[in-house]
Amino acid sequence: MWSTLRTWLLGISAVFVFSFSGLLQAGDDPSIQGNLRDNIKESMNHYIAGQTINERMYLFDALEGKLLKMELVELHEGIVKKGDFYVSCADFVDQHGNAIDVDFLVRAKLEQLITTQAIVHSVDGNKRKYHLEKL
Repeated sequence: MWSTLRTWLLGISAVFVFSFSGLLQAGDDPSIQGNLRDNIKESMNHYIAGQTINERMYLFDALEGKLLKMELVELHEGIVKKGDFYVSCADFVDQHGNAIDVDFLVRAKLEQLITTQAIVHSVDGNKRKYHLEKL
């Protein structure tokens, strides 16, 4: 029974995220193209894969003081530059069925792009602010 309920909840959450993904997606900088764009996405996918166990990515939500166990729904296409970082996001569903938007911070190190941080950007569409630009 729990398995059926869980499947139904994940399905409903995925529909919610899919239906509103246009509203949640970050902007896109059209100047980020070609190999640079591909390498940023590859770095993010590598980071997500490294943090995923049994199809769940684990991320500590410092604001709420709890560990999120999330299933990936979709990696967004948009990429922007904020300060020294390239930023893109992905939609997840956590263990309670909440839609979680996670931003990934990617930075250049010599000839390589490295995803250094994942930040919860919104929970069920409620955005959280953070600033990466130099003041």
